Amino acid sequence: MILNVAAYHFTVVADPQALADALRSRAEANGLRGTVLVAGEGINLFLAGDGDAVHDVLGLLRADARFADITLKFSRSRAQPFARLKVKVKPEIISFRRDQASPLVAGRAPVVSPEDLARWIAQGSDDAGKRLVLLDTRNREEVGYGTFAGALTLPIDNFTELPEALEPHRDALSDATVVSFCTGGIRCEKAALWLRADGMDNLLQLDGGILGYFERVGGAGYDGHCFVFDERVALDPALQPLVETEPAGLSPPR
Repeated sequence: MILNVAAYHFTVVADPQALADALRSRAEANGLRGTVLVAGEGINLFLAGDGDAVHDVLGLLRADARFADITLKFSRSRAQPFARLKVKVKPEIISFRRDQASPLVAGRAPVVSPEDLARWIAQGSDDAGKRLVLLDTRNREEVGYGTFAGALTLPIDNFTELPEALEPHRDALSDATVVSFCTGGIRCEKAALWLRADGMDNLLQLDGGILGYFERVGGAGYDGHCFVFDERVALDPALQPLVETEPAGLSPPR
């Protein structure tokens, strides 16, 4: 079986190229495939391969004090879901192109745990009795494979389009507790920070994203699969792949 790991972590990286080179060398030596994005604001990675090999690379990363507490999301598949290894240095670990969207500056936006969100979904409101709105920060291709029942979805193709697409809905959301979510948490992390700085102080983020929700509480309130941008195409709430084939290569999240 192939072990798959997805993770991101915001931290100051003074020399992104040096970190990228070290991770590329260790991943290549271990025969891993996937995508690693490194920026001055941190790291975003998706890797797959033999279990011991994956943990060897993660051990290298966690030996660095900046990444000692990185949150990891694991799943397994019968086939290698990536065509090759890509390690790149980027301006951001997920492109958003907005100021006031980095937890390195303002700290994390408030979060809701998967367990609490599942309870809120079941009762139809948050613990204060306010109506609940789930905001999908992913693009329309991803949404087509599944999302939370009744979620607010936006007609976007790239994450950078989210602020403008959400603008017509802002007034209607003012009396609700809004929980933003995405695949693994990185996009809703940035979106929540920027939107709160822009005056949307009733917005929270789902800690760990959809994959963290699946891992901790299953599919309560979720319809369908979660698109994952590799050859598995999507995962069900039990973290099982929709497709098991040899990879042709897909683009990373936009």
